Amino acid sequence: MPGPLPSWVGGGAREAILRFVDRVAVGPDALPPAERVAVFDNDGTLWTEKPMPVQLHFLVEQWARAAAADPALAEHQPYRAAASGDLSWLGNAVDKHYAGDDSDLGVLIKAVVAAQAGRSVGTYADAVRTFLDEATHPALGTPYRFATYQPMRELLDHLRDHGFSTYITSGGDRDFMRPFTEDYYGVTPEQVVGSSLGLTYDEETGDVVYGSSFSFMDDGPEKPVRIWSRVGRRPVLAVGNSNGDVPMLGYAAAHPLGMAVLIHHDDPGRGDLPYDTGAEQALSVAADKGWTVVSVRDDWSQVFPVPSTDPLGRSTGGAPRDVAQDGAEAP
Repeated sequence: MPGPLPSWVGGGAREAILRFVDRVAVGPDALPPAERVAVFDNDGTLWTEKPMPVQLHFLVEQWARAAAADPALAEHQPYRAAASGDLSWLGNAVDKHYAGDDSDLGVLIKAVVAAQAGRSVGTYADAVRTFLDEATHPALGTPYRFATYQPMRELLDHLRDHGFSTYITSGGDRDFMRPFTEDYYGVTPEQVVGSSLGLTYDEETGDVVYGSSFSFMDDGPEKPVRIWSRVGRRPVLAVGNSNGDVPMLGYAAAHPLGMAVLIHHDDPGRGDLPYDTGAEQALSVAADKGWTVVSVRDDWSQVFPVPSTDPLGRSTGGAPRDVAQDGAEAP
């Protein structure tokens, strides 16, 4: 029977994480289960965010349909990018945000609000589920459930096996994540913290619906604030991958038993596109503060789950495969 974290390479980050879990959950300084709070970013931490975040793929399809219905929209970003298929403007806008330049963020947010205004939260959740059932990752060519990181799924399970509560704290839209996080990660909707549009209650229909405003962006210094407001405890573990996660990582690291973990996308060979853009500050701070840095190339023997099929022909997440040291499937 394989040991814990079977898709992680022995030593290094794996051993540091296992020692941390033993110290917090088993050793003489073990915390009560209620205090074992672990928080995770989503995009780039629990699943791939390149060549573009999954929610952005979802939005591009909506903006393209809106531009087809109203060609005048295609004269303006981000509708122009969606209608033309040239997504470079969108990619640059995301990179600029992670670099601290939000000059294009307002344009994106305005279009996000327009795409959802007037929808009920249930209608939106159904649209997300339909998208994830039908869409494929543009680089991997697999459904998005197979663009999740197998080692991170194992880490979530290992933490819960040791009495941890696991939360997602993402800059992504909270209500985009809630329809799938329990299925993909075992994280229930009430344990998802993310950015949010304004909401109102429609007395006539009895539904909660999206308004015409943006409520808050759960990124950077906002992450610790939202963690406290939702959880009411300082996390003892935080895992992220970008500059926007630095305050969250620091918040957990300040716990007397705390640990901060940064995922570094540095593997060019197994489908997870390598990049440092948007993580430069995080990598520098991690080095200065001695945070644990997980190398996708060196610390993960397997990156993605293996697609399998259940008896009804539906795709499901498979068990980890045996992987040779160079990342190829072992015979």
